[in-house]
Amino acid sequence: MKLSPYDLPATSSLTRRSLVLSTLAIITALSYTTHLDLAFAGEPKPVPKMQAIPLPHDEISFQRDGVELTRYCFSKDQQRPFLFPINGPSGRSLTRMGHPHDPETHSHHNSVWISHQNVDGLNFWEDHRGGTIVHQKILRFEDGPEEAYVETENAWAGKDGKVLLRELRRTTVRDLPSGEWFLEIDLHFEPKTAQTVTLGQTAFGLIGVRMAKTIGVNDGGGTIRNSAGGVDEAGCFRKPARWVDYSGPVTATATEGLTLMDHPMNPGHPTAFHVRNDGWMGAALTFAGPLEIKLETPLEVRYGLYVHAGMPTPDIINKQWFAFSARPFRPFSKAH
Repeated sequence: MKLSPYDLPATSSLTRRSLVLSTLAIITALSYTTHLDLAFAGEPKPVPKMQAIPLPHDEISFQRDGVELTRYCFSKDQQRPFLFPINGPSGRSLTRMGHPHDPETHSHHNSVWISHQNVDGLNFWEDHRGGTIVHQKILRFEDGPEEAYVETENAWAGKDGKVLLRELRRTTVRDLPSGEWFLEIDLHFEPKTAQTVTLGQTAFGLIGVRMAKTIGVNDGGGTIRNSAGGVDEAGCFRKPARWVDYSGPVTATATEGLTLMDHPMNPGHPTAFHVRNDGWMGAALTFAGPLEIKLETPLEVRYGLYVHAGMPTPDIINKQWFAFSARPFRPFSKAH
């Protein structure tokens, strides 16, 4: 016998009413949760123009709108971290790995790198001379509309594993108009196992740049200039300056270059620059004499690289240097 809904017991009406009320409660709860999620989520966040993107094999790609500008390479099987390539507005790298005519004894010329020839007598500059700069950890990534950066910690250690210096490094890539960009490197050093560590007098360290072969004065017809008006090796070699610029051909029709800048807060500013017609330049922090790093007075320095098209006038470079020198030194992440 088939029953209609009207033939069900009275309790069925209560059951149907309970089911309806339960269903309404569930719908209301789901609706509230959805609105709550949207309220917490807020508006969709814009995709950052400047990004620092982790890659396999211990590399970080710095990109502008998805186009790579440089990579930070920090594998522990290397002698030190470095940045390669340094891509100019044309998309070509303005730096190279190693000396074009002496790649073996100059294997330490790693595009753009941080190092020093004399740390308490230990050589960190050349490869396999006793000192190695070993990546420890990544402290922070940050992307944004105008800049992206990564903070890292490195250990400056000898062959016996003894760590002389603890280094914090912030590598920042900043957007500029017309395909140009700016690389900024902030460094913080403190002794690890001793009260004092001495950076000895030398022309080698803290920063080195190996230019692309076509930009070198000898190999490609490039030009070196400094803020004091010097030209090429004869006028710039080991001379104090705010900046040194190395520009030259990168394609059949394009000239581009890098301006290495010393920050006014750096000890001994303006520092001497060790520059050669064979395609390399470096800012020599301790060229004038040794420098002590103590636990109570850590060393903080900053270097900049203006990655530019053409061969900009000194006025244009000075404008970039003044902007660079005016940016405050930010504290490092508390993650360490």
